[in-house]
Amino acid sequence: MKIFAYSIREDEKPALKDWEQAHPDVEVAYTDELLTPETAALAKGADSVVVYQQLDYTKETLEALAAVGVTNLSLRNVGTDNIDFDAAKALHFNISNVPVYSPNAIAEHSMIQLSRLLRRTKPMDEKVARHDLRWAPTIGREMRMQTVGIIGTGHIGRVAINILKGFGAKVIAYDKYPNPELQKEGIYVDNIDDLYAQADAISLYVPGVPENYHLYNRESIAKMKDGVILVNVSRGNLMDIDAIIEGLDSGKISDFAMDVYEHEVGLFNEDWEGKPFPDPKIADLIARDNVLVTPHIAFYTTKAVSEMVHQSFDAAVSFAKGETPKIAVKY
Repeated sequence: MKIFAYSIREDEKPALKDWEQAHPDVEVAYTDELLTPETAALAKGADSVVVYQQLDYTKETLEALAAVGVTNLSLRNVGTDNIDFDAAKALHFNISNVPVYSPNAIAEHSMIQLSRLLRRTKPMDEKVARHDLRWAPTIGREMRMQTVGIIGTGHIGRVAINILKGFGAKVIAYDKYPNPELQKEGIYVDNIDDLYAQADAISLYVPGVPENYHLYNRESIAKMKDGVILVNVSRGNLMDIDAIIEGLDSGKISDFAMDVYEHEVGLFNEDWEGKPFPDPKIADLIARDNVLVTPHIAFYTTKAVSEMVHQSFDAAVSFAKGETPKIAVKY
């Protein structure tokens, strides 16, 4: 059996080596290049391919892969919104993703960023860096004094709720599909507008499907409390960045943390030092002392990377054997 992997990073190689040692009967080859119509030929002779990229899996890409005899595609990530499923179905592709690799990694990052905003660590760090060791006027707020709204109570949202409970914050939540255990605790509001009206801070944990497009928008922000804190470490298309900037300018939004961006492909995970920065909106946000921007790193922990590698390669083997892994994508 042979598996070919695309876009393997240096930080993934230790996990990949562990997996290979546990599967001596599987031949593994890989490249650091992305899967494209041009690089699909590298997988010739493989039974399955393993991939991770923000680049679209277009009809042309899938056709090129099928042309070399490969129709088993295992993603090392959660998101599947960049796959042309009509083409995948026509070409009879088997597809898997890694829906749960480390909810803690993402939930922890979101709550760390919320804590940093409350304690104003960005302006304080900047003061200390220039040897200004005065406290005032950089005064913080306590998490336990906040009502925090959680939108989406799946694996990640529930970890975030537990973290908030540890801080002593009041938690309210909204989910189209409520969790029975959380329902017993009485933390759900009746509708999302109630959450907007009550929350001092709001964090998103929902997928970037069409029904969730731009949850943070002019209309929803207008329904929120004055001085609300917003956090988004989920998907970039959950927020209208122009509405966010307007809210920050007016003071309606007091603080904002983002780890994802609707137009992050080609911007995030690139070194722009000493080069013209191509996105004035993100440059503006980075410059603000009440905004924290991270480049899609919430998932990026040793545990999460290991799980993404191991689960995706396990699924690739299952597909090659004619089996259906538990993490197969149904479409």
